[in-house]
Amino acid sequence: MSRAERPGPRPVPERVLLVRLSAIGDVIFASPLAAAFRRAYPHAYLAWLAEPGCAPLLRHHPDLDAVIEWPGPTLRRLWRERRLPALAAELRRLRPELRGYRFDLAVDLQGLLKSALPVRLCGAPQRIGLGSREGSRFLLTRVVPREPPAARARIGSEYLHLARTLGLPVADFAMAVHFAAGDASAAEALVAEAGLGRGFFALCPFTTRPQKHWLAPRWAELAARLRADTGLRAVLLGGPDDVDAGADIAAASAGAAVSLAGRTSLLAAAAVIDRSRAVVAVDTGLGHMGIARRRPTLLLFGSTLPYTDTGRADARVLHHPRACSPCRRRPTCDGRFDCMRDITVDEVLAALRALPGAGW
Repeated sequence: MSRAERPGPRPVPERVLLVRLSAIGDVIFASPLAAAFRRAYPHAYLAWLAEPGCAPLLRHHPDLDAVIEWPGPTLRRLWRERRLPALAAELRRLRPELRGYRFDLAVDLQGLLKSALPVRLCGAPQRIGLGSREGSRFLLTRVVPREPPAARARIGSEYLHLARTLGLPVADFAMAVHFAAGDASAAEALVAEAGLGRGFFALCPFTTRPQKHWLAPRWAELAARLRADTGLRAVLLGGPDDVDAGADIAAASAGAAVSLAGRTSLLAAAAVIDRSRAVVAVDTGLGHMGIARRRPTLLLFGSTLPYTDTGRADARVLHHPRACSPCRRRPTCDGRFDCMRDITVDEVLAALRALPGAGW
């Protein structure tokens, strides 16, 4: 066993830093650790380090004392532009800022060099990493190996594994996304403006990877058939880059869907999801948010398969495995995305009707 794998003495921490910088879905998966650490160390100062795009997810978490923003986009830009003196200067600025918190335990939940770097910079004497790669183990005092692939069927299983390994309480190890009254008000205003007061379905079709997308015409057909079956329209949720695609799907649905893509903040989108009858999504952060907000949720997976066990009776994964799946970032189907094409509108409707709380 290497030095980075030996636990060594473990004093009770007084100031704890959790580091999961990105992405939205992964931060949601890791969110139960905030409550687990709080229950284990009720009097500790507990902070989470995240990049600006994900920090809002944690801003209102009742178990966190602070959410610290890490300027990852700026650091990556300086690296890409090979502005190494400026990059070094930024890291020198960040080091005393992090050390000012006087953390005595820091935990890298991401397992990459970019996430282990702030763990090392913060100066905590105990520095634990989960499944550390890219040489990040040399910045840590202990590495917790990841669980075997066969044990990863449950949503957020790697974080549950970490919690158990560290001896944290794991009863009710559930994801959580909290938002403020202002986010709820913003969502209510958008829902009222769209004339959706009778109820609606939340559809989340968009991700940053095309191989994770379901076919756009099927989203439009799904919205139309949901309206025919239930009398309720659908809301399309997404970010600023999804505005045009959302408008196209809404137009093709003949009024059965309204697009709010690009019109909500991340937490206002959570509040919209909270008001929905049910959520249908691909492998995207907003879809995982449906489970975290305890809404009936149907997830359509193809090139990725982050989990098959949602941990909830009212949430289900649809996935048709192929010999090439999950291909993740290396599709071999020449852009056909057959695994997503295999999922039919009829199948989605049948699965949605069967979900507790979403049936009709």
